[in-house]
Amino acid sequence: MRVLLWALIVSLAAVELFSPSAPIAAQSTKDDKVVKDGAVISLQYTLSGEDGKTIESNKDKEALKYTQGRNQIIPGLEKGVAGMKVGEEKRVKVKPEDGYGPINEKAFQEFPKEKIPAESLKVGAALVARGPAGQTVPVRVHQIKEKTVVVDMNHPMAGKTLVFDVKILDVQAAAAPQPPKPEQPAAPAKPAQAK
Repeated sequence: MRVLLWALIVSLAAVELFSPSAPIAAQSTKDDKVVKDGAVISLQYTLSGEDGKTIESNKDKEALKYTQGRNQIIPGLEKGVAGMKVGEEKRVKVKPEDGYGPINEKAFQEFPKEKIPAESLKVGAALVARGPAGQTVPVRVHQIKEKTVVVDMNHPMAGKTLVFDVKILDVQAAAAPQPPKPEQPAAPAKPAQAK
């Protein structure tokens, strides 16, 4: 009797397991939770200079979310986190050429003093200039001369080695690309009306 009861329980369990209406959980592989091109990454970071002084951090704030391999973050950081797993922590050192670039001497320009607001006539003052295409460009006052002001248009982090302490919080597989929507055929032209 016990053998028959056991066989009945096992067969009912098998029917439930393989029934078309029974949900089957998707198997996630270890590769799903690894930083690789196309994956959507959520990370926590603290950015410091080589001197160890914190420049910025998103700890206890919203995670930085980006798609790996799409150049949405600086190249050195993107290379540094490739292959990391969820929960993993790492220190990534980024040289200027893989960060915001070296200091460009051509990015220092002189402007007449009267073009600069009086309250910004001090070294280090941050200003916003308009680029050739109308975009805003942050600039800093580098030097004040007798009749002109030298502004630095380099990124504030240009020429600096950056140190990122990162933790991978989440890795999501990239969304499958959506097929393009078929174009709607144009409506037939209406015949011209006689006047």
